[in-house]
Amino acid sequence: MRLFDTLTRETRELQPADGKTFGFYCCGPTVYGPAHIGNFRSFVLQDVLRRVLEVGGMRTKHVRNITDVDDKTICDSQAAGMPLTNFTTQWTERFHEDCRKLNCLPPHVEPSAVAHLPEQIAMIEALIEKGHAYASDDGSVYFRISSFSEYGRLARLDRQDLELGRTQNQRANADEYEKDSICDFVLWKARRREDGENFWPSPWGEGRPGWHLECSAMSLKYLGETFDMHSGGEDLKFPHHENEIAQSRCACDGQFALSWFHPTFLLVDGAKMSKSLKNLYTLDDLEKKGFTAAECRYVLVSAHYRKQLNFTFDSLHAAKEALGKLARAERELARAAGQEGAPSYKSLCGLEDFGVFAPAFVALNDDLNTAEALGQLFVGLRTATSEGGAGPNWRGLHAILAALGLILPGVAVVKAPPEAVALAEKRQEAREGKDWAAADRLRDELKELGWVVKDLREGYELEPV
Repeated sequence: MRLFDTLTRETRELQPADGKTFGFYCCGPTVYGPAHIGNFRSFVLQDVLRRVLEVGGMRTKHVRNITDVDDKTICDSQAAGMPLTNFTTQWTERFHEDCRKLNCLPPHVEPSAVAHLPEQIAMIEALIEKGHAYASDDGSVYFRISSFSEYGRLARLDRQDLELGRTQNQRANADEYEKDSICDFVLWKARRREDGENFWPSPWGEGRPGWHLECSAMSLKYLGETFDMHSGGEDLKFPHHENEIAQSRCACDGQFALSWFHPTFLLVDGAKMSKSLKNLYTLDDLEKKGFTAAECRYVLVSAHYRKQLNFTFDSLHAAKEALGKLARAERELARAAGQEGAPSYKSLCGLEDFGVFAPAFVALNDDLNTAEALGQLFVGLRTATSEGGAGPNWRGLHAILAALGLILPGVAVVKAPPEAVALAEKRQEAREGKDWAAADRLRDELKELGWVVKDLREGYELEPV
């Protein structure tokens, strides 16, 4: 598989550095509320990336963190009158449920910030010892960006701005700060009154870790000083990922992440998501409007990850129609192959023969081109029952569906009344006799009875309108 690397701006082949397992770290949710569909674009595409690697036969180790302590979680838990742990647990569970609905594979490791305080403190101590961090008078600890000459490389920061920031020796005590701010960032935040009871002991006094530190400490623990790939939404490139690189490279001897994967922003109806525009949708919001998680996932994978995706309700309707077409085609192919149900995900990993759907898998391995893969999926369906053997094509179809994480809707089996069956039989005879006018008339009569006839390669299928 070849994928665009944000750091080098080159498309590079993905191979595990240790020759065995491809290890990658994904920045997970900050659990202070429900994740919205913009968040899930990144999580779903990370899931597709993992699936493509695994279907291609590669072993993976997927680590995704849970941010359960930062400015937002503390502020909102206090506003809710709940202990921080109880508050973040409820939103973590909600996130897991949404991931399940969207058919995202659970990560192999899912560490939380609060559960890894010792690892974070140890990293701060290493940074201070090596001269890359310093403690302030109030007990906070900051990373000195002037000590790392490569700071700003990922986000392509202007060197003059970097020099200005170093000259001014600014400090950012907030977990997040303005995107154009170039300043030393906080590693450990001294206890403050507004934090309430949310503080822990450290060599510098009571407080809590800064937001950027947790990912460096946890990726080090579970993936080592050098690992294959790091991922997150494009909004995390600066300052979060830039700061991760600096503190990890300076605390350890490794290279940190060898490549970077950043899906682009999601637009909704042509505009950036915001509460003021009332276009910030959660999965629950879409379900209340009558759409399914499977339809949402289809839309999220329908555009290339490096291109802007405009999420609209029309696109959800189109996804519903596309999934229905796929479901009908799968049933037809399954009948031709003498198969029922679907093969397990594990049995599809390492599949060598994709049949007529091989071009779809080629597209997925070419910079994760999900849009092209979907197009090739429908192209393959045209000849799947007649070319190359229905059996291999049936498995190939399910392998592509598994790589994309798409679950096809089950079509309810509703027995048509005798009069509808009789009309459908007459229409089938008319089609076989090439009496197209009679066939069209009988189709209209069936519709008046409340039934739609679907023409298959062998016979037909009746569905209620």
